[in-house]
Amino acid sequence: MTTETSGFCQIGMSSALERRDRSDERPDLFSRAGARLSRLERWNIRFVRASFSNPLLNRLMAALQRFPGSTWVEICTRQLRTVHGLERLPPPGELDNFILVSNHRSYFDLYVISMVLIQAGLKKRMLYPVRSKFFYDHPLGWWVNGIMSFWSMYPPIFRERKKAVLNHTAMSEVIWSLANAKVGVGIHPEGTRNLGEDPYTFLPAQAGVGRVIHQSRAMVIPVFINGLINDLKKQVSSNFDKTGREVIVMFGAPIDFGGLLDEPGNAKVFRSLADMSLEAVRKLGEEERALRAEREAARVPASSS
Repeated sequence: MTTETSGFCQIGMSSALERRDRSDERPDLFSRAGARLSRLERWNIRFVRASFSNPLLNRLMAALQRFPGSTWVEICTRQLRTVHGLERLPPPGELDNFILVSNHRSYFDLYVISMVLIQAGLKKRMLYPVRSKFFYDHPLGWWVNGIMSFWSMYPPIFRERKKAVLNHTAMSEVIWSLANAKVGVGIHPEGTRNLGEDPYTFLPAQAGVGRVIHQSRAMVIPVFINGLINDLKKQVSSNFDKTGREVIVMFGAPIDFGGLLDEPGNAKVFRSLADMSLEAVRKLGEEERALRAEREAARVPASSS
């Protein structure tokens, strides 16, 4: 779920590739990879892909995401976490294929967001595009993917220039999974973690997100999360001793894109869809900022005159 996906900005938009994509044909990352992928990367991709292809294994992974997966995240954040806006969504237990779009400041953003939905009744398995570095090209990556997400951090997104062309196919795999495997997908429109000091400013939206939205036609749910840090040990300990900053998760209603989804797919339309998604997240950020200020003001005792 650690989805640092700066490769979104490198996803090809060429008409030739678009014409080759068909929603009823599952993309084959290997056929386009050539010698670009190492043996370990190929093995990891095959394994995780198979975990979605095998119905029994897929159901098992979804069950493990619910328990123990979401349970440990819930326990490790419950003292600091507040959730708002769930009533704006369809019942999570009835969600079929959908896309979560959220801001990205911590490695753990989508862990917490997904946990909230799972605890609220979500039954579908989640899928999270993730950087290939470490998770697919390091021997420990397979193990970490397993214990942290039950092999749902998939497909890999590549930063290396010689592999960047594969990112188009990776996003085709996401589109195919939304249409055929009926999964939920967590994506950060910014494409990578925003390391700026202000949590209410954003990096530019990446057009590859818009392509996924346009071609999948899946429901898009915006989320803003604020308060998590990037130190796992400190984050967990501050939950139990209640010294950490409040973690606020703000859900928005599914995004209405108007007639934009009916426009022919092209770079301009994809960019517009990505921008609209990030704007919905930004508005939730303003809502969260006002709520946080109100809550923090209520905690400060009035000074005596």
